[in-house]
Amino acid sequence: MFGYYSSLSAEVYDIDKHVGHSFGDVEFYGNRLESINGNILEPGVGTGRILIPLLEKGLKVDGFDVSDDMLNICRYNCEKRGLNPKLFVEHMESFSLKEEYEAIIVPTGTFLLLHKRADSLQALRNFYNHLSNGGKLIIDIFLQTDFMTGNVSTRTWDTQDDKVITLESKMVAVDHINQYTTSHNRYEKWDNGRLIETELERFSLRWYGVEEFRMILELIGYKDISLSADYNYGQYPDDSTQIITFEASK
Repeated sequence: MFGYYSSLSAEVYDIDKHVGHSFGDVEFYGNRLESINGNILEPGVGTGRILIPLLEKGLKVDGFDVSDDMLNICRYNCEKRGLNPKLFVEHMESFSLKEEYEAIIVPTGTFLLLHKRADSLQALRNFYNHLSNGGKLIIDIFLQTDFMTGNVSTRTWDTQDDKVITLESKMVAVDHINQYTTSHNRYEKWDNGRLIETELERFSLRWYGVEEFRMILELIGYKDISLSADYNYGQYPDDSTQIITFEASK
């Protein structure tokens, strides 16, 4: 039985991508949102890596995630900093709220976790419907460059309570027609050489062409679409390894 962002995965995420850790995106999103006075929504908020710095800048940000384990860590990270944002369990493709938002943000390629085309399209429509008039969507994607199945990679993290978590990851399938890859991840927690917890995860990631994604946004109704490469605002991407940020308004 495969999990998805369960306890070990969430713990690793919080260690590896701790609050405030930036790929350039924390500063970029802070700058792009600094003129927003109303509410902001971050779907796929994780453990608060970007949410918390935005809250500390005085921005009003709500967040949701599909994972209770991620949100539990996010709540703890907020509470120890004296922050109390609205956090809840939801799915990008199906959430329905009374609130409208001046901005919706999906940093760091999180949107690509919606590997089914119908779900990804519905999520973009959902974002559009939850934006106020003139509100903006800021969303990151990245291109897939590795399609080699069967290779195994291993990473290791030390926990605060002197245990060790290992991650063994193997790409097992590439669907070129529907544009997504699937990997199997095995998380294990060790205490003095003794295995005390293990977790299996099926992890799929979608990819888009740059102009393909722009066209999808246009068809849904977004306008004033701009692109940025590696968090350099307005710089069109010129390398397959770059993070690509789309900004569009309703």
